Amino acid sequence: MNTPLSTFDPRQKMLRPDFEVVHKWDTDLKEVEVHHHDFYEVNFLVSGDVTYVIESRVYHVKPGQILIINPRELHQVYIQPDAAPYERYMLWIAPNLLQGLSSPQTDLCRCFDMRRSHYSNLLHLPAEQRRMIPAMFEAMLEAQGNSAYGADLLQRNLLTEMMIHVNRLADMPSEDTADSKNNSVVARVIDYINENYQEPLTLDLLAERFFVSKYHLSHEFNRQMGTGIYQYIQKKRLLIARQLMLEGQKPTEVYAPCGFGDYAAFFRAFKKIYGMSPRDYVQSLLP
Repeated sequence: MNTPLSTFDPRQKMLRPDFEVVHKWDTDLKEVEVHHHDFYEVNFLVSGDVTYVIESRVYHVKPGQILIINPRELHQVYIQPDAAPYERYMLWIAPNLLQGLSSPQTDLCRCFDMRRSHYSNLLHLPAEQRRMIPAMFEAMLEAQGNSAYGADLLQRNLLTEMMIHVNRLADMPSEDTADSKNNSVVARVIDYINENYQEPLTLDLLAERFFVSKYHLSHEFNRQMGTGIYQYIQKKRLLIARQLMLEGQKPTEVYAPCGFGDYAAFFRAFKKIYGMSPRDYVQSLLP
């Protein structure tokens, strides 16, 4: 395919309600803030020098590898602009669709389960799979643009086949995991935030707990994550609250377990990030 090179598209929402496949080339990646999605994400890298920061883990993704991201994982991507174009296939999937395609014997969401003992975002592909997966993505792209008889069933069959392969790859022993940052104070702070987001968290408290100065912690967090500690904590809390509301809980039920002192603070923070009130968000989920 001779698709022209493009500049980065910051769109982080699906155009379809169920799943979407795209094939993208970028040579000028604008700064991407730490963010998350409401959907599962599967990326296959074709070319480029790409680094993903996912929670406290850093992945230097190589061509021919797959990266998977759970809706609860805050993440950020960087590319080297003077390297080969950032070319990848991207698959976005609504969780309820993937659950519906699963069976009692086969949970297609399993690869995204962060509770798995050997969970990793980075999947390594054998040589045969590195040739086969792009062809599968191309077949999905062709079916996605087709409105002929049975197109909907064909699209879902191809998605099911793809996710069976992704889950099998996730079950394979990993050659390596994330680069560590894992021993850095920033990684340890992120892990602490992830485990204690429901508790009062401040820069003073975190600096004292990890025996570093507030200045050093704030500077290093900003340098490595591209955002401040307070902003990161807010995004993590809102991410969890949003997922709980997606699962059917009411806004008035989620704010306290997610670390907000009162509903008014939760309301202001949610509307600032998502552009609507929590109640309006819940209403938007209704059929």
